[in-house]
Amino acid sequence: MTTEETVPYAPEHAPRLSWAQHAPEVYKAMLRLDTAARRGLDPRLLELVKIRASQLNHCAFCLDMHSKDALAAGESVERIIQLGAWEESRHFYTEKEAAALELTDAVTVLTDGFVPDEVYDHAAKHFEEAELAQLIAAITVINAWNRFGVTCRMVAGHYEAGQHQ
Repeated sequence: MTTEETVPYAPEHAPRLSWAQHAPEVYKAMLRLDTAARRGLDPRLLELVKIRASQLNHCAFCLDMHSKDALAAGESVERIIQLGAWEESRHFYTEKEAAALELTDAVTVLTDGFVPDEVYDHAAKHFEEAELAQLIAAITVINAWNRFGVTCRMVAGHYEAGQHQ
């Protein structure tokens, strides 16, 4: 094989279900909820949170979407890449962003059944109550989107930045 030959990628899987088509009122309600949850939050921070939750939930569709939207919002490739190991690379993020990522991890992975007080308190030091409420809403909404995406096996790679905003 020469270096000029290309190795084919794995075939793209088909989605299991076009849930939005079959549950349009739920989809419309999710869009309204997403719009309401993002109010007052910095768009770059919001995208970092959405990428991080999507990493934890293994939602390829949402990773594709929110990475592209983050880049379009001015986020750096380096900071997006580092999200998978943000705790080891805290120096890429502000204290406020780190608090938001820590809260995202805690809300997304509820294996202990609750969000630890120290995680919540750390976030509360960096966010005013109204902004913290919006952040919690945004984390909750992306987790819901991730569950639709993963369950229905939505296909990554076709999203264009800003397509769903």
